[in-house]
Amino acid sequence: MPGRSSSSSGSTGFISFSGIESALSSLKNFQSCISSGMDTASSVALDLVETQTEVSSEYSMDKAMVELAMMDRELSHYVKAVQSAISHVKEDRPEKIPDLKLLVEKKFLALQNKNCDADFQNNAKFVQFKQQLKELKKQSVKPKEDGGHNEVDKIKDKDASRAGNERDGLPADREADGTEGGDEDMIVTQSQTNFICPITQVEMKKPVKNKVCGHTYEEEAIVRMIESKHRRKKKACCPKIGCSHTDVRMSDLIPDEALRRAIENHNKKKNRQSE
Repeated sequence: MPGRSSSSSGSTGFISFSGIESALSSLKNFQSCISSGMDTASSVALDLVETQTEVSSEYSMDKAMVELAMMDRELSHYVKAVQSAISHVKEDRPEKIPDLKLLVEKKFLALQNKNCDADFQNNAKFVQFKQQLKELKKQSVKPKEDGGHNEVDKIKDKDASRAGNERDGLPADREADGTEGGDEDMIVTQSQTNFICPITQVEMKKPVKNKVCGHTYEEEAIVRMIESKHRRKKKACCPKIGCSHTDVRMSDLIPDEALRRAIENHNKKKNRQSE
């Protein structure tokens, strides 16, 4: 839809926005590249935490996420400024077309002047990154009552204990403290319960978290459930017993990378113990 313009001779002409709209499309494609970059930085950061790599490397990934989030915010503001300028000309249809470059710059600066750190809370990728990092750190580092040992240290300690038992003529799987094995079994059972999808009742492979209520499900199962309900014009309730969330939407679901890694690590540990 063209906007009207006037030539210096007084005749009325038209301005085409097709070139600008094409450029906007390219900018939006670049935004998808930023999104992919945030996914990569997030994955690398989680790998660093999982492998107990030095904190400075993890901090570098955190800085990268902040920079990418800032780029995304700036690009979003510029796209909004251009769209607003185009709408202004199309809707008002002024006799004299304003300087679009100056108009866009004015609108862009107005948006940029409102920037604050709280903006990052509106960036879904950034928020998800911080949450997943926090969850994975909880799973990777044991609390103080366990002596500050992580799972890797615990496995090493257990292997050393077994070797000592063998030297002393005791069964390799026997613990020095008879209650330790029972406590460990209880912890494993509790962890495994968190790994079970409330819909399929089996261990999850691609868990997704509900941003509203915090519960997790197998991705395929919850998507199928939501689609089935919506086909019948009904709302999908959270399948977790006792949850009051009665309208689960696709947009509420985010990949739970921390839980996926925890399940994989648990299964690897289980396989090592069975060998």
